Amino acid sequence: MDINGGEVAWRFGAANPSLEAASALSIRALVHGLYGCVDRSNPRKLAPLAHGDPSPFACFRAAAPAEEAVAAAAVSGKYNSYPTAAGLTDACSAVAAYLSRYLPYELSTGDIVLTAGCNHGIEIMMAVLAAPGANVLLPRPGYPLYEARAALGGLEFRHYNLLPEKGWEVDIEGVEALADENTVAIVTVNPNNPCGSVYSYEHLTKIAETARKLGIMVISDEIYEHCAFGSKPFVPMGVFGEIAPVVTLGGISKRWMVPGWRLGWIAMTDPKGILRKRKIFEAIIIYRGISVDPAAIVQGAIPQIIATTDNAFFTNAMNIMREAAEICYQKLKGIECITFPHKPEGSMFVMVKLDMSYFEGIVDDIDFCTKLAKEESVVICPGSGLGMENWLRVTFAVDPPLLEDGLERLKSFCLRHAKPQKAEKTV
Repeated sequence: MDINGGEVAWRFGAANPSLEAASALSIRALVHGLYGCVDRSNPRKLAPLAHGDPSPFACFRAAAPAEEAVAAAAVSGKYNSYPTAAGLTDACSAVAAYLSRYLPYELSTGDIVLTAGCNHGIEIMMAVLAAPGANVLLPRPGYPLYEARAALGGLEFRHYNLLPEKGWEVDIEGVEALADENTVAIVTVNPNNPCGSVYSYEHLTKIAETARKLGIMVISDEIYEHCAFGSKPFVPMGVFGEIAPVVTLGGISKRWMVPGWRLGWIAMTDPKGILRKRKIFEAIIIYRGISVDPAAIVQGAIPQIIATTDNAFFTNAMNIMREAAEICYQKLKGIECITFPHKPEGSMFVMVKLDMSYFEGIVDDIDFCTKLAKEESVVICPGSGLGMENWLRVTFAVDPPLLEDGLERLKSFCLRHAKPQKAEKTV
């Protein structure tokens, strides 16, 4: 009541309507809800096969030199102040040198902007490109944060398809059909989340040539850079920067197995300087000036993290990931109601299709994953959260014995919920 005894007409309480639209596109809320369905009285260990965070498992423990670098930065007393908008100079320089190892040209310190993880880089790019009427092309299936951040900023997004029958390659013809005079960028994810594919040099060339033809930039999400364990090596999109301008998004979370450290980057892999001429770099710096900073301590540690992490660490991690991917492939292949269009070659995920006609009492992929979590303590991401109804995204970045056990539970669940004639056929 107000001072005169009447009711106060409070003027707040209605949230920004864009938040609701963005939230509907967030996969985090969906997965979090599935964890809430797990029966905590179940004595079996939870099998977390829904999101790519290998860090809780001892076999994927971060490299000791990286941990020591962060500890040394913390006790040095040098990194207790606010960093500059682009990031600490030494950190930007170290990242530029690191990325330049794999490019046909040298990046400079001024080509790098540090971010609070790759997700922050996504936020920045979707905000920077949100000019009135502009649209971006996003992959389906893809990483839903792009849609959520675009929706929050009022940036139109259009989906192009990844083709499972072609190893989840980009539908180039579809991209050209979607684009118009207001299209400003195409987003690619390589190695791919959620599909587990790795794009060949030839396919990346086609993407770059298509971007040039359309007059758009490529935003290349490479958070899973070098996480490739199949026949195709990882090739950075920046290699093709002479063909079309490339903004590369990356970070240390996946390759170094430290997602909680929240250190990523935006790199202008654009040797012709087109992005600077079009004021994109300037806009990124402006946005960073009104946004959050990655922790100064981790920025301070980056030069040492990059310099002292031995290649043996990366080799060992990829050997375990290859073993886990093979377990995933073999186990899922043995489940009748699951179709495996492409064996994973990279990242930490694979997409598989559910045959809903196999089941009794399960209506769709979300219902499937909800009941699986409750009955088996196995959490898997439903494909609907990625724009692919009745598909599943499975992560194999899990300790191999737990992965094997979790996939056995998945098989038991499928058999238990099969239509009687299907179950009899399987037995």
